[in-house]
Amino acid sequence: MSVLTALSVSRTPAMAFVVIGVFWGTFAAMVPVTKARLGVNDAVFGSLLLCSAAGLLTAMFLAPKLESWLGARGMQIVAAVFGCVMVLPGVVETPLAFALTMVALGLASGTLDVLMNARVSALEAREGRALMNANHGVFSISYAVSAVATGLGREADLAALVIFGACAVVIALIATQLWMPVDPVEAPEEGSRRAPMLPVLLCGAVVLLAFSGEAAVEAWSALHVERTLGGGAAEGALGPATLGLMMALGRFSGQAVSERISEMRIIVIGTCLAMAGAVLAAVAPSVAVAYLGFGVLGLGVSVIGPIGIGIAGRLVPPWARTVVVARTAVMGFMAFFLAPMVMGVVSEAFGLRVAFLVIGGMVGLIFVFLPGIRRLGDTSRI
Repeated sequence: MSVLTALSVSRTPAMAFVVIGVFWGTFAAMVPVTKARLGVNDAVFGSLLLCSAAGLLTAMFLAPKLESWLGARGMQIVAAVFGCVMVLPGVVETPLAFALTMVALGLASGTLDVLMNARVSALEAREGRALMNANHGVFSISYAVSAVATGLGREADLAALVIFGACAVVIALIATQLWMPVDPVEAPEEGSRRAPMLPVLLCGAVVLLAFSGEAAVEAWSALHVERTLGGGAAEGALGPATLGLMMALGRFSGQAVSERISEMRIIVIGTCLAMAGAVLAAVAPSVAVAYLGFGVLGLGVSVIGPIGIGIAGRLVPPWARTVVVARTAVMGFMAFFLAPMVMGVVSEAFGLRVAFLVIGGMVGLIFVFLPGIRRLGDTSRI
């Protein structure tokens, strides 16, 4: 299935991926400004980012219930709430206020993430084709464009509230288009109502480790470029933008080849590329080489997360899909808060170069979980 066909089939959840990409691209490019306004060191800032995990964990339990309660308007309502919350990073000035803001952002972003991934997983089951990479590619493009636009806004000395406010307006407009019916599913047999946990643990671990590489570049690449390598604001914003563009390329390419190459082989190749990219970013002697490292890392991890979430959704019966996708996705999305915290702590002690090396080692742990996933599923696909 071509990328354009895949996006046509899944066009409504694809727009939800745009919502997530617009915000996090803006947020990543604003990290130097946000950190400076709070006046905290790397370790504290990394810990503050971790506060989103509280909201994210809540989203794991809330999202399946919201899908049942809100039905076709689930993504629409959650995106609208997200649009209201996302102006807060532009106004908070104390660590405590920022911590509470990150909890709210984690809850809104995590809930929308679960709902849109569950909808794509249901479409994959209905169509019998992989769709995840194309949708996650839309996120990456949106992320990159937002990061570049934010960098230009910073160069023009726009206030943080103006930048985040413009982001909120864009998301409010997209939210009006996110109505999508929920596919009916047969109820589970009595005594089999508990969703399987092994697919969640194995696939979730792979997604978490892959997203750790992505999260590290998102949160710290701008600082690495500006502080370690002496780049300017626009050059710093190009760090996360490079990541987003290369991840989009990887995901769209992954969509095109997913029916020709086994998913397991794609994960193995992606993991090797990601590790190499992390090392390159760590030892980069110049801004250009750092961009190359961010790009190679992004190209590698780009396909791993979507494939992991897609496999988890296919390994369970339809009645358990939303719960399993929610748990797998949330386990993976924890990386966006754990990895920046790890980066902050290591950076405070040893510098950002060593921190990127540590992230490369974390991504390499993916190889530990691949044999278990292979044993669970149809080896012709994975």
